[in-house]
Amino acid sequence: MFKALIVEDNTIFRQSLNEVLHTRFPSMSIAEAIDGKDALEMVDSFKPDLIFMDINLPDDNGLSLTKIIKTDHSGTIVIVITAYDLPEYRQAALQAGASYFIPKGSLSRKEVLAVVESILTEQKYH
Repeated sequence: MFKALIVEDNTIFRQSLNEVLHTRFPSMSIAEAIDGKDALEMVDSFKPDLIFMDINLPDDNGLSLTKIIKTDHSGTIVIVITAYDLPEYRQAALQAGASYFIPKGSLSRKEVLAVVESILTEQKYH
């Protein structure tokens, strides 16, 4: 079973993303974390295949979390999502090990589903 973790402190955004994923991929197991501490605990216990990672979290930085997660769980795919569509953030996200960088301002249901479908297709053939 494919597992996704949403690391986001904004409740409405986190629940909306969960709903979009669950509606299209009902067999996907989806967990949520609201901060860095929760995220690291969930990564170790839940072992997600895919993480949607916000950059600005109450107790940590999503970029540093991404680096930690990718060091210990190199096969985990991380999609950095942020309200800050800046080239420096995009570069930092990729340097931290993120596979994708999607600004929240342009994040649409269609884009989320297309990226996840692409990841699932790729996983199937590896």
